[in-house]
Amino acid sequence: RYLFFDPVLSADGTVSCASCHNPDLGFADARGRSVGIDGEPVKRSAPSLWNMAFQKRLFWDARAASLEEQMQGPLYDPHEMGSNPALLLQTLNGIPEYRALFAQAWPANFQDADAQISLDQIYTAITAFQVSLISLNSRYDQYAHGYADALTEQEKEGLNVFRSFVARCAECHTPPLFTNQQIAVIGTPDLEGMPFDPGAQIPMNEPSQRGGFKVPSLRNIALTAPYMHSGRFASLREAAAFYTGGRGHAVPDNEDLKIHWHIWEPNLSDAELDRLVDFLQTLTDERFKPTEPAVLPSG
Repeated sequence: RYLFFDPVLSADGTVSCASCHNPDLGFADARGRSVGIDGEPVKRSAPSLWNMAFQKRLFWDARAASLEEQMQGPLYDPHEMGSNPALLLQTLNGIPEYRALFAQAWPANFQDADAQISLDQIYTAITAFQVSLISLNSRYDQYAHGYADALTEQEKEGLNVFRSFVARCAECHTPPLFTNQQIAVIGTPDLEGMPFDPGAQIPMNEPSQRGGFKVPSLRNIALTAPYMHSGRFASLREAAAFYTGGRGHAVPDNEDLKIHWHIWEPNLSDAELDRLVDFLQTLTDERFKPTEPAVLPSG
């Protein structure tokens, strides 16, 4: 938890993990594109970290297979936190309070007074914090477990739209995580003026996955606006309406994307979209939201 909130992990001491993954914003940052150490927006929005313990692939383009691998991306990316392994070790080993904390966590490794904090210990510590971010007791969950009054009638109507074969939301956003953890090419538009984002095509080296991104979980989705990999949609209503706009309607003319077969033209009414948004707001559960440390070991 200390490491997650501490900006000393970045090259210039200005950006922490929590800068882009704010607990008060659903572990996102309310930006369409997150901002790194140079003050410039990076390529994509910050995905939420809730329930990452259960995710098999990480990042929008699914290029990481573990939390330990994932965290090294922003730590060492020159546009995000901008650090490097040598600098990170020098910084943390130079802070007596962190050395004492690591010695408590790994006593067998710190019997020698000259013992040093290792990279693996840093990765393991941050991962241990991230896997505590569990959100599985929303009002939806209470309803699913038999408490019928946990949802209003309008929210129940929205649930019926969500899981209907017309809207087909639940086929990709499958309970209980509200993601099937797959890559989907849905034809989401990028921000105006931004080049087309090839998404999973790059790490997978697979042309059919051009424009594909990992299906995000909808847990705590009401807290993480704006939406999509580029933050193109400012509200849940706009994001939901995208799916009823017609298959491939936002794909640039010069792109031939292999749109996921679940994407079609459900032609949902305004009332159905409103009820869908009502339901999505029942997926909020922050019972395990951590407290930001009042004082960090780095001072």
